Amino acid sequence: MNICPEHLRIEHIYKSYPFQSGAQKRLAILEDISLEVADGEFVSLIGPSGCGKSTLFNLVSGLEEPDRGNMFLKGREITGERGHVGYMMQKDLLLPWRNVLDNCILAMEIQQIPRKKATLSALAMLEEMGLAEYAHHYPGQLSGGMRQRVSFVRTMLAGREILLLDEPFGALDAFTKSEMHEWLAGSFSKYRPTVLFITHDIEEALLLSDRIYVLSARPSKIKQQIKVEERLPRSREVLTQEKFIAFKKILLKELFSK
Repeated sequence: MNICPEHLRIEHIYKSYPFQSGAQKRLAILEDISLEVADGEFVSLIGPSGCGKSTLFNLVSGLEEPDRGNMFLKGREITGERGHVGYMMQKDLLLPWRNVLDNCILAMEIQQIPRKKATLSALAMLEEMGLAEYAHHYPGQLSGGMRQRVSFVRTMLAGREILLLDEPFGALDAFTKSEMHEWLAGSFSKYRPTVLFITHDIEEALLLSDRIYVLSARPSKIKQQIKVEERLPRSREVLTQEKFIAFKKILLKELFSK
């Protein structure tokens, strides 16, 4: 796999919030976070609930600014800037009054891309992703897994330089989640977007990731980094391999140790 270094670089990020409005005392959330995501790499963040993973995404997306630290995209500082990422959350956030096709072109409409061009791009990707037959369905007619697939296509079509995926399968049942892992791994292998992915699921991280960062409890620090060299896409069978069992033990130990 040919991966160029330093697509996204995060350096010594600190973030805190006041305990209450106007209070001088602050609650530290992120403490000296530094990490990198290479071009075309799938990197997962895993850590205890409330450790600041989503806060870090808000900082990368420019929705918030850090107390200290810097972020760089392709060598250019983007700290506090918006418009560089596609952001997919656990909730699909599809607009119920728009059909699948119209939901998929929403970001392109906002960018003022002509509707005809946006529609052709969306139809082509829906076809490649196996969703063409649902183009004129409405979100209420789709299963949870199908809605998340549409949400992923919409995120891809936004044309941003990096995708932030915040536990996109957390609300799905185990069977649908397993199907989505297979689908996403295949899609990622085909398109090779640059992805930063949040999960609480160790097996999900091992199935999908090139690298995994383990975060500590709040105030969050990087505790461990694991490189998963098995070629993508991966089937669930890899989880029974000795090296993946060893990875899982390492991740469990790091997550539950203080």
